[in-house]
Amino acid sequence: MSKSYNVAVLGGDGTGPEVVQEALKVLEVAQSKFGFKLNYQPYDLGGERYLKTGETLPDSVIEEFRKQDAIFLGAIGHPDVKPGILEVGILLKARFALDQYINLRPVKLYRTEDCPLKDKEPKDVDFVVVRENTGGIYTGVGGVVQKGTPLEIATQVMVYSRPVVERCVRFAYEYARRRNKKKMLTLVHKSNVLTHAGDLWVRTHKELGDREFTDIKQDYNHVDAATMWFVKQPEWYDVIVTENLFGDIITDLAAIIQGGLGVAAGGNINPEGVSMFEPMGGSAPKYKGQNVINPLAAIAAAGMMLDTLGEHEAAAAVDRAMTATLNSGKIKSLAAGRMGLGTKEVGDLAASLV
Repeated sequence: MSKSYNVAVLGGDGTGPEVVQEALKVLEVAQSKFGFKLNYQPYDLGGERYLKTGETLPDSVIEEFRKQDAIFLGAIGHPDVKPGILEVGILLKARFALDQYINLRPVKLYRTEDCPLKDKEPKDVDFVVVRENTGGIYTGVGGVVQKGTPLEIATQVMVYSRPVVERCVRFAYEYARRRNKKKMLTLVHKSNVLTHAGDLWVRTHKELGDREFTDIKQDYNHVDAATMWFVKQPEWYDVIVTENLFGDIITDLAAIIQGGLGVAAGGNINPEGVSMFEPMGGSAPKYKGQNVINPLAAIAAAGMMLDTLGEHEAAAAVDRAMTATLNSGKIKSLAAGRMGLGTKEVGDLAASLV
């Protein structure tokens, strides 16, 4: 009997349902070809539900998510909902409640013409960022006093414990070992200024590497230097591990050097629980229903989901289909409305190449 997996599907807002639909096309082919089954459970979470009911992500749905094998998300963000409500109420709530403590961001250039960097080719842009996903400044520790006065003070604290840092760094070392390319783990932080939190990360990186991962080379960049080297010499990197805020920033830069948000996908990973996969682009409501949005990032996210579920051959086939699709000569641009093919046609092409 083939393996079967239960997947919660959140189309979300704007063009989210459209890109999800194209990813599901690709997944249908992968299931048939590689002999497994995905059982989908749809959810209507997003701006429309919030406007009707005032709900973002009910606790009862979190409990349902715990019974799934994975979560597949399109996009969150509605023009009629104040920014922050859906992002905090759905995305961050899911990450924290399900302890999705790794944000995994492969950074891969599929074709040369999509890279804005001079003389860089696909062989030069191929690394992975492992971002700690549930700690740091995003925990919201801090506050405001004398708000609205000339003496107002606001604080938000970068909070990290050794167990939270160690599990993230260990995941990154293990990932570098499995990836088996340069076998190098670069820690990105700002330890020369953030001498408490930064020192904890530096010591954990070194101690864990020296004790358990002697086959992996240890490397370090200050975060400001990393942004420079991403542009000048991205080929240096293999696997990067970093804390939450810095990871949020550098992965947007990484997305641009791989061709933009149209191909950037990520996973919110709980290695021992339920993980959530999504394209990195927003909901792009102005393109809703026009069949012009790029679905390739959602397709890449679907491939990541398969890999995390253990369907490695199918995941590799989806990645090859991404490469073949982009190098078919049929896609002129990664930008919405300028691809040369519609959303559905890109999905059809990718599915035919799995």
